[in-house]
Amino acid sequence: MRLKKAVWIGLSAAVSLLLLDLAFPFRIEPQYSTLVEAADGSVVHAFLNQEDKWRLYTELQEISPTLRTTLIHKEDRWFYYHPGVNPLALGRALFTNLSRHKRSSGASTITMQVVRLLEPRPRTYLSKAIEVLRALQLEAHHSKDEILQLYVNLVPYGSNIEGIKAASLLYFQKPPEVLSLAEVMALTIIPNRPSSLRPGKSNTYLLSERNRWLERFKQENLFDSQTITDALAEPLTARRVAAPQSAPHLAIRLKNEFPNTPILKTTLERSKQSTLEKLTYNYAGRLRALNIRNAAVLVINNRTMAVEAYVGSANFNDNTDAGQVDGIRAIRSPGSTLKPLLYATAFDAGLITPKSVLYDVPTNFQGFEPENFDQQFHGKVSVEFALANSLNVPAVELLSQVGTSPFVEKLKKAEFKTIQKQASKLGLSMILGGCGVTLEELTTLFASFANQGQFSKAYYLQKPEFHNPTSLISQEATFLINQILTQPTRPDLPHNYAYTYRLPRIAWKTGTSFGKKDAWSIGYNAHYTVGVWVGNFSGEGVPELNGANIATPLLFEIFNSIDYNSTAGWFSQPSGLSHRMVCQETGQVPSSFCRHQIEDYYLPGVSNTKACEHKKRVWVDIRRRLSYCPYCLPETGVESVFLANDPPQLTQYYESRHISYEKIPPHNPACTRVVGNASPLKITYPVAGSTYRLSRKDQTKLALTAQTLSDTKTLYWYVNDALVGSVAPDQSFFCQPTAGQVKISCVDDQGRVQTIVIEVRYE
Repeated sequence: MRLKKAVWIGLSAAVSLLLLDLAFPFRIEPQYSTLVEAADGSVVHAFLNQEDKWRLYTELQEISPTLRTTLIHKEDRWFYYHPGVNPLALGRALFTNLSRHKRSSGASTITMQVVRLLEPRPRTYLSKAIEVLRALQLEAHHSKDEILQLYVNLVPYGSNIEGIKAASLLYFQKPPEVLSLAEVMALTIIPNRPSSLRPGKSNTYLLSERNRWLERFKQENLFDSQTITDALAEPLTARRVAAPQSAPHLAIRLKNEFPNTPILKTTLERSKQSTLEKLTYNYAGRLRALNIRNAAVLVINNRTMAVEAYVGSANFNDNTDAGQVDGIRAIRSPGSTLKPLLYATAFDAGLITPKSVLYDVPTNFQGFEPENFDQQFHGKVSVEFALANSLNVPAVELLSQVGTSPFVEKLKKAEFKTIQKQASKLGLSMILGGCGVTLEELTTLFASFANQGQFSKAYYLQKPEFHNPTSLISQEATFLINQILTQPTRPDLPHNYAYTYRLPRIAWKTGTSFGKKDAWSIGYNAHYTVGVWVGNFSGEGVPELNGANIATPLLFEIFNSIDYNSTAGWFSQPSGLSHRMVCQETGQVPSSFCRHQIEDYYLPGVSNTKACEHKKRVWVDIRRRLSYCPYCLPETGVESVFLANDPPQLTQYYESRHISYEKIPPHNPACTRVVGNASPLKITYPVAGSTYRLSRKDQTKLALTAQTLSDTKTLYWYVNDALVGSVAPDQSFFCQPTAGQVKISCVDDQGRVQTIVIEVRYE
């Protein structure tokens, strides 16, 4: 009967506890500070929690055996044996307190202390009874190690410091797992009297109490004698320091993205991060005399795509220059930095090869007339020269051939978010900076050139969710871009060449936005891709601001710092790339009249195989004063020769600059037939079907320009069928047409004519 009664009592107690647990569940929701760690586990940045406390989350592996042994022996020797409450200690404490008529012993286990830290209550017998019940609840739902972990995370250290990890970092500047026995002992006794034993203010008293407990441990043989002796001899140098505040922009970014994650383990390399923060700060300081006040730097490891350094601004704490702005995510104009992707796309489309010839001459693209950075034109240039020198007209012409839509799709593939939003509004000007990008997007794009054209998203946290790389461009096109961007003889090399004397081999591209508001320099080798932006977060332009002389020196300093004496090899030529001889004049497959040939790369089965046409057969008289067409060819006194077959835009450029070039003699004036192979006259501006707004107040005039053959001496301009004037072929004619639909005609002195219709509006 007694056994039966005992069983019923036990069952009733268990059911009562279960019902109590269901009715009053114990919610464990401590608010931890967010801690950002580097790749090696060291602390990069720490934040106060929502209660403005330093409560840093301690992981189980950070509780060293020394810390565990010391803590349990001092606070609760029977921790691993009782169910959350020590009945003997509780009874002894109750008897002592009642007999002395005052509270002299609490008998709180570690579990009960955790309950009190989670749910603070007045120190009464009722509160103690509630603590007992809550302790049993806690033990029912959590393991001993989890409870111990809660204790070391919540134990108070005075002021706004809570937990072993926060105390270890702020008082000893090291994580808890590497604390010595002497340091562990000091931290273990502080929670008993956090005010009187505060490190830095009460070190003498703290040292005395620490040694008293160490002597006690020595008597109890808790540790070997030599370990205790060494601990007693160790000086106490504890003092409170500020929490680590490195990589603030990335830390804030990750905290906002993962608000409930107490420890964010990043891929940052602590030494690189610290070095580049100082380097960027000092470099920006040297630019202040030029009214250039900020910079941002991103470093990606090409092998892993892990971000190893993230410097969002030169000085996060500089409120006057918006140091809190994250320059790595700020949307800016890219200048010329998208050109390498365009040329690589054109390589893959078979439109060009490195020796292909492009024309850097004044050109009107439906009202858009690009100029080069130096406001000069270079005439006939090779593809590799055009890209290495970042010429604008060839790039715009190439984009018009590739197509803006296919190029935008390529950028979407590379995860350019702002361009994806702007897609419907983007035109040819995007290749010169007429779009929005971030330093993060550009740097990740250039890392694709270091990874055989495979695009992978850069990541910041360890153990990311990897996605299969996306093929952005071919290995062959990537190699060609790498070769071109490695050329040392180029205008975007800084004036101070001393920056490069230790420089590891890198490929790089610069960019300067319109209005000189953004200076870019993105570089890479086999190891790293480094993105640099320099400018003002206010958007203020500066005349001296440009990618070559302002951003590139910082890029070179960074590579010298992080990859000096690099053993990494260079990118090898892929098997799908071959060589062929091409005409030096055009970069095309040589024809019989091509006397000067050079070697060029090409993609078999992809690259254009069109035969060179830089010359054409022309019938001329013996003195080469006249040329003849088949309709007026005389029977004698003529010869067949090959003469220059330059396009109209190139001959017009030569004429306007008074550059000597080979001309085809004028056509026989006695011929009554139209020259069969002549290119038509072309009005280059205005653009047919376009609308032009002119100002009556400023008396704005409309410029009329055209391209024609080299034999033209005069152009005649008609507006609404009325002759308004005549000019030389290389000159513009200015007029003020009436409002509404306007018919414009151009006639040259050879009888060729073109007519367009535009809309004119006055404001």
